[in-house]
Amino acid sequence: MPVTALHHFTINCTPEELPPLLDFYTRVMRLTTGARPEMPAPGAWLYAEGQPIVHLYAHLASADAPVEPVTGHLDHISFRARGLQEMRAHLDAAGVPFTEAPIAGWAIHQLFVHDPRGLRIEMTFWMDQEEGAAA
Repeated sequence: MPVTALHHFTINCTPEELPPLLDFYTRVMRLTTGARPEMPAPGAWLYAEGQPIVHLYAHLASADAPVEPVTGHLDHISFRARGLQEMRAHLDAAGVPFTEAPIAGWAIHQLFVHDPRGLRIEMTFWMDQEEGAAA
């Protein structure tokens, strides 16, 4: 069976980084918090259309295991998105800087933002499915 979609990704953070990350993914990306199993550290599961796709996990420091949240080689996360014009207006109103990248020869338009830890977030819009959208 081939891989067909992103299921979720987990962002490791410190307890202090959890509130701004939660704010970014709920206010800017408009995901919703939802059910999360009992875990040994604070965090949140963030949902889109009933699917938990972003997991935030705030590692607790201890003398044996200091907190060192890193994303390693992760360059960006891409979300399938709808409503390009409305998302532009939403980001402008929220004061969130973004860049755009239409893909020449393809019916794809991308918006890029950065979360509070600097992770680049891509939103991919399929222009043939956008109502009245102009790249």
